[in-house]
Amino acid sequence: MSLLSIRRLWKHYGEQVVLENLNLEFQAGEFCTLVGASGCGKSTFLRLLLSQETPNRGEILLDGAPLPPEPGPERGVVFQRYSVFPHLTVEDNVILGWEFGEARWLGRRFGGQRRRLREAAADTLRAVGLFDARHRYPAALSGGMQQRLAIAQALVLKPRVLLLDEPFGALDPGIRADMHELILNLWRDTGMLILMVTHDIREGFELGTRVLVFDRVRLDRHAPDAYGATVTYDIPLTRSRPARLLEAVSAATARTERFRAGTPAPAATVPPQAVE
Repeated sequence: MSLLSIRRLWKHYGEQVVLENLNLEFQAGEFCTLVGASGCGKSTFLRLLLSQETPNRGEILLDGAPLPPEPGPERGVVFQRYSVFPHLTVEDNVILGWEFGEARWLGRRFGGQRRRLREAAADTLRAVGLFDARHRYPAALSGGMQQRLAIAQALVLKPRVLLLDEPFGALDPGIRADMHELILNLWRDTGMLILMVTHDIREGFELGTRVLVFDRVRLDRHAPDAYGATVTYDIPLTRSRPARLLEAVSAATARTERFRAGTPAPAATVPPQAVE
């Protein structure tokens, strides 16, 4: 049984169709990257998986059961903007998830219980390289360190699915490379399913074991919102990543961007030999 199943999923807002008829299966241990033109529903898809949004049609199954209607500890998320609490130290940011789960009314543990949580958080902080900065506040951290903290927040409850929405887009190239190494090491150590949205197609091919390309295959200039995006390419990357395939996906993304800018362009296709 698949860990995560998407069946006949549609999402629209009024007359605007965002996603149409998605059918996907995900297994534990996959690292799936989601690429495509801006506005093709990639972030909307992640919000559906997080239960921030609900599909208009179709269903999402987790371990064969309907996805819970609210975000839960089995699904972690990291956004592009650092989603950390500025009034809490690094350590307190990490243990907050446990406190909310164990102390539903006060949202805080005290005494020996709090010491136990601090000790438990130490392993996660070491894994992301923040143990020595555990008593600092986010304002005293660099952008890369704040994103490490956001990742630690997402990992501390040991989610089975980790959702990443352009988590490295705001980082400098050098820091970005360090974050790539960090997330790959964490993925290998945990065996969780990761789904990551990125606008950097090369990043998607370098990190993922599978690339999903979102695109609008039906484009009507007189009714631009009539049709939604779907997954046009579902590419396993168990072999070497061919340059021609990356170029073809980039061309498909550029085609949609040109359409939105009002410049028609012919549809791009992936040469069959590039997938082999």
